[in-house]
Amino acid sequence: MSSLSPSRIWHIVTLIPEGKVLSYGKVADLAGLPGRARYVSRALKLAPDSLALPWHRVINSQGKIAFPKDTEPFRQQQESLRLEGVIVNQGKINLSEYEWRPDMATLILSLPY
Repeated sequence: MSSLSPSRIWHIVTLIPEGKVLSYGKVADLAGLPGRARYVSRALKLAPDSLALPWHRVINSQGKIAFPKDTEPFRQQQESLRLEGVIVNQGKINLSEYEWRPDMATLILSLPY
C-alpha cells in the first residue's frame, strides 16, 4: 500500500447498508480518493479479518462481481449478496436497483473528513 491510509476506505465499506452495493470507484470517491478504485481493492484485501468488513457489497463499475467465475471468492460474494436479498444474475447486479445512494445527511454525519 502507499502512504495513504486504508481506514477511510474501510469506513465507507462499513456504511454500505445490507442489500445494497457500491462500486470500487464510488467507494474511492466517497473516501475522498477519486480515481483510486484499484486502491480500494488492495485496501479490502489487506483489511484485518477482525474488522469484519462487508467486502461482498463492493463490485466493479459495470455492476459485476470482480472475481473470475467458478472461483471460491466469486461464489462466496454471490451467495453473501443473495442472502441479503440482492438479485445476482450470472455475476451481475442491477445497479439502478441495488446501488447505495447515500443521502446528504448520511454523508455529513457519517464521513469522518
